[in-house]
Amino acid sequence: MLDLLLKNATLPDGRQAMSVAVRGERIVEVAAGLDAPAHTVIDAQGLLLSPPFVDAHFHMDATLSYGLPRVNQSGTLLEGIALWGELKPLLTQQALIDRALTYCDWAVAKGLLAIRTHVDVCDPRLLAVEALLEVKKRVAPYIELQLVAFPQDGVLRDAQGLDKLKRALDLGVDVVGGIPHFERTSEQGAQSVKLLCQLAAERGLMVDMHCDESDDPLSRHVETLAFETQRLGLHGRVTGSHLTSMHSMDNYYVSKLLRLMAEAQLQVVANPLINITLQGRHDTYPKRRGMTRVPELLAAGINVAFGHDCVMDPWYSLGSGDMLEVAHMGLHVAQMTSQSAMRQCFDSVTANPARILGLQGYGLEAGCFADFVLLQARDPVEAIRLRATRLQVFKRGKLLAQTPAATSALYVSGRLGQIDWLSSAGL
Repeated sequence: MLDLLLKNATLPDGRQAMSVAVRGERIVEVAAGLDAPAHTVIDAQGLLLSPPFVDAHFHMDATLSYGLPRVNQSGTLLEGIALWGELKPLLTQQALIDRALTYCDWAVAKGLLAIRTHVDVCDPRLLAVEALLEVKKRVAPYIELQLVAFPQDGVLRDAQGLDKLKRALDLGVDVVGGIPHFERTSEQGAQSVKLLCQLAAERGLMVDMHCDESDDPLSRHVETLAFETQRLGLHGRVTGSHLTSMHSMDNYYVSKLLRLMAEAQLQVVANPLINITLQGRHDTYPKRRGMTRVPELLAAGINVAFGHDCVMDPWYSLGSGDMLEVAHMGLHVAQMTSQSAMRQCFDSVTANPARILGLQGYGLEAGCFADFVLLQARDPVEAIRLRATRLQVFKRGKLLAQTPAATSALYVSGRLGQIDWLSSAGL
């Protein structure tokens, strides 16, 4: 007897009329037309069944703090960093926990069940670190939360910066972070990359570095990051986040850089909502888009994910935890409008970030955990187009959240019709 049988589903790879059989916490079989006794049977009616959404880059310590202690008037990255510096002395551990738990509730409702969040380690109290470690413990039954030790103010700007980062790792933070372009000089930036990658190698940890989040084409710390990854044998364990300066670099240099990154098996996270908002602020016209070169990175064989980065914080006033909104913006900014490219954008908020986080048992195959989302769409492109309703969200075979299907009563020329918002409705 199965615990759950989900029938007649479309999978992201295009397979249709598929059944997913679940026993306990795992998928035991995926096959077309499978029929077997089960405690719970769900007819997907041809709708899209996806593995859960994954956010490979977020700042949960800052989320939902918009307007505290004031609003970012310039909309720039640097004012956001300064504003966060003003807010840090006012933070309390309980407020951090409460806001993070609220966001986690939003995430579950949107089918977002794994998040890598950077947590600021520059406060000597490590208040945010302790708060998010507590949140990680509380949400473990339904969200896989991975923490990055992030020296927001630069690990070498403060004589105690490296010590505070190591303390955070000792407390249980999972990943080594950095921000080389915010160190005092480019030389110190390169030094910080070497230092932090060495620390990760010694501790057997992954690296995820805010790298070259700048419009300056001469901000080239990703080159050092690729070199140190090669030197230390960290292949596949290192992620460069943002890389927005690559948007402004000349093509010849990028052609060299892409090969170096591919050889190091460097992984990349672009953050479309935030990159398109913060970058190009010093331009008049034409204005640069700022997001890194996603199509070129993918063509070079580099794993690229899209991250949400911020929700209602000093850097970004909007957001709701919806990774389909992130994919929607990424598709537009990168001009990835072919059918195959749009499907790549869907992968960039599901399978690709799962690889970056090193998630075990992720996917829709026998042996994987029974974690999946039933969407009110018939394929990945339609899911992005509609930012599809998450009809049901499952974790380890248990229903976590459900949302009624989006429908509208339509009164036209004296007749009553109904739109179900799928392409089959003729939209």
